[in-house]
Amino acid sequence: MNFQGSRRRGEDGIAMVIDFLLSNARLVLGVGGAAMLGIATLAVKRLIERAGRAADDEKVEQKLAESWEELSLVSASPTLIKKGIEGVVMKHVAKAARQQKADLCQQPQTSTPEALSKVESKSKRLQLCVLTLQERLQQYYHTRAALAPHEVQRAQSLALDICTEIQGFLHSRLPDMPLGEMSLGGSLLDDLQVVSADHACLMVPLQLEASLWRLIPGEETLLTHPLHWMVRRVNLEYFPRGRSYWDRYLVGGYLSAEAVVNMFSKSVMETINWPSISSTLDCLVRPVLGGTDLKLEIRPLNEFGAESRDQSLFISMLPLLREEDVVLTAQTELTSPWVNAWHLSLYPWENQRLTQLDTADGGHRRQMLKILKAVCRLNPALRPLEAAPLSNLILHLSDGESNWSESSLGARFQQCIMELIGYLENGALHSYFKPAVNLLSGLSEDQVDQMGFMLYCAVTEPEILLI
Repeated sequence: MNFQGSRRRGEDGIAMVIDFLLSNARLVLGVGGAAMLGIATLAVKRLIERAGRAADDEKVEQKLAESWEELSLVSASPTLIKKGIEGVVMKHVAKAARQQKADLCQQPQTSTPEALSKVESKSKRLQLCVLTLQERLQQYYHTRAALAPHEVQRAQSLALDICTEIQGFLHSRLPDMPLGEMSLGGSLLDDLQVVSADHACLMVPLQLEASLWRLIPGEETLLTHPLHWMVRRVNLEYFPRGRSYWDRYLVGGYLSAEAVVNMFSKSVMETINWPSISSTLDCLVRPVLGGTDLKLEIRPLNEFGAESRDQSLFISMLPLLREEDVVLTAQTELTSPWVNAWHLSLYPWENQRLTQLDTADGGHRRQMLKILKAVCRLNPALRPLEAAPLSNLILHLSDGESNWSESSLGARFQQCIMELIGYLENGALHSYFKPAVNLLSGLSEDQVDQMGFMLYCAVTEPEILLI
């Protein structure tokens, strides 16, 4: 009882110091200094935990020495610390740790059989609770990231039902519109969706006459953006306007992605009898209006016919053009304000490359990608990091690191954290297939600061990302 009470007083003293420092860190030290303070705080936390465990079976001095080695990361971290901050942090940390050490040394010797039995039982329970980073990653993957097969099957079934309804409507309403076979695509189909099966992609391929249309790479257009391609109408002298169905969506001699999206919005989203489809599918189907994309919300109904509290499924309708391995999508939210621009999707290339690498060496790159996606989705500070930067992070890392076996996931996870910190510091993560594209260009300065702070804290305690 004396030991526990003394330890509690020591923890209260440390808590007061840490609370004061952290509450004023962003204001006084800035983001970089606050990040270093976070690292120091986490290091002290591990110091206390190790010293507490050491009191049962080893010398306190030895464990404290091992724990202090972790604080060297504060000095070795990137040069975000302003002059004098390191001294302030280390001074308060050292003072709090000395108090904790003094309290630990006051532990009374417990020599009675009952006390030894209780200590031994507690030690065994602690050992059972302690997991390695590798074990924590596997646990996190199976409990948080990976989706249950029945959940994926249900979402895919609903999406396919909607696909059938929309395709049947378009064939009957606009029979002369040259469309390919609609299908599902994206992460739900490729087993890359994480946390919950809440979104799907409906691919709507447009069929263009090869002799009338030409796809222009972004680098060859006036936009000079590698991902902003254009589709030019050619051979007008031999085949005047009107010979192609898609001529009606020309703007300045180019097929307008915005005009195509507006057409589908009016002919599908605003025209289909969604209440009738809802009654057929026994779920509530309604268009999500007000945005630039074509999106539907599907919400399950309970046994009384009212909206269920279960997770909604969102289906994005995506008009696209295919030519060999090039896929262009009509996503005006990505190409605005250019009404004629089509977005070059790099997702098929990235997914194919990851699959090829894993197949060649039996690696777990796709599993690592799913873990990182779940971490970013469940952590508010990291949520702005989407799938594309994470996929390219792993692809770049794979060029220099060949061991992606299951047993090395812990090391690769820590490597990904350090690589991300470096990319954020430089303000650039270049696309693996289009190096001129910076995948971090859409992040604000505040978002970069928040992500950098969280990742710096995870350098010494990567487990904080797996909570």
